[in-house]
Amino acid sequence: MQRWTPNLDIPTVLTWVALVTAGLLALYSTTHGPAAEYLSEGVRDNFYRQFMWVGVSTVGIGVTLLLPVRVLRTLAYPIYGVTVLLLVLALFVGVEVHGTKAWLALGPFRLQVSELAKVGTVLAVAQLLSERHTRATKTLSYALKAAGLIVAPALLIVLQNDLGTALVFFGLVPIMLFWSELPMSVILLLISPAIAGYLSLVYMPAALGFAVVFTAGLWWTTGQRMIGALAATFTGGVAAVVSFVLTKILQPYQVDRLLSFTNPGAEQFRQGVGFHLVQSKAAVTSGGLWGMGFMEGTQTQGAYVPEQTTDFIFSVIAEEFGFIGSIVVLALLAALLLRLIRLGSDVKHPFGSIVAAGAVGVYLLHIFINVGMVTGMLPVIGLPLPFLSYGGSAMLANTALLAIVLNTHMRRDDLSIYGY
Repeated sequence: MQRWTPNLDIPTVLTWVALVTAGLLALYSTTHGPAAEYLSEGVRDNFYRQFMWVGVSTVGIGVTLLLPVRVLRTLAYPIYGVTVLLLVLALFVGVEVHGTKAWLALGPFRLQVSELAKVGTVLAVAQLLSERHTRATKTLSYALKAAGLIVAPALLIVLQNDLGTALVFFGLVPIMLFWSELPMSVILLLISPAIAGYLSLVYMPAALGFAVVFTAGLWWTTGQRMIGALAATFTGGVAAVVSFVLTKILQPYQVDRLLSFTNPGAEQFRQGVGFHLVQSKAAVTSGGLWGMGFMEGTQTQGAYVPEQTTDFIFSVIAEEFGFIGSIVVLALLAALLLRLIRLGSDVKHPFGSIVAAGAVGVYLLHIFINVGMVTGMLPVIGLPLPFLSYGGSAMLANTALLAIVLNTHMRRDDLSIYGY
């Protein structure tokens, strides 16, 4: 043990502790301040449950750090397979919460299996792409296989009616492939569905125009018919799927959640999710420079903002700790991402570096979407802020990803021994 423990990256661990502490403070404020009188008993207990999950996650870090790195590589595909099976199981016997059937009941506890699936998917894709370095296979073939590993659980999560989490999986495709040094044309091809999907929500003609221009441009620059055909399928197909989902699958309240960010004050949204967005933005702006004080926020303590302990925890921080507090939290998150990129760069073996890229991708997507959602710049799709929002499964999964990156970095010399 003495051989690798000196390699433990203490700044990363301390950043994790600081973020978790900030989250617990915000949770305490929303569940034990004046807002408590408006909350159900179950929500008031969120602080204590989160504290317990932090303890469980801390133990999980220790256990993960003890695992030899070859065990992580050997178990990558089995872990992925188990998490996919759990996703299927949740579709049939899962517990439904707020219209999303994503939880499995384990006695008094509920486990959101889509969070665990992120860990399994990152490991499996990292293992697959690390194998590319020793096999003479076509680049596009490996890219599509990796995309398939990511899309499979994402589609199951869509069936669970959890579009927010599914978007995180789709967003991992370009991030992990970019880090694995695949050609830029392939990366752009796999980014295009996200752009087409966003434009489809904002203005469908713009999405169709993007599909035409992107397909023609990529076909012209690469000269490959296959690339052009895939570009047309990925962009035009996504626009068609979004249109179908909005009109034929989703309930009206779900459509409102997706579209309200474009104009939350509109009549059709004003009394529903648009009202929530307006309240969230009011909380963010009312904090001013230094904030209204711990347990003193008017929007927070009046319980005007929905899901204050989960999806909208950042509005609590912004209102009670102000612009300065918000910047500190965002700086800690940025520091964590940059540190993980550094750790991934230090690991010369592709498995370790791609795992780090996957972890960064998961965190970055959550941060970008959550903050955009809270500030009214993105749709309200129900994504927590890593290490700050309430959620035991999310805390456990996010911490596990962090511990795996720390493990591969600590044992980077051992990892190289086993070769590519």
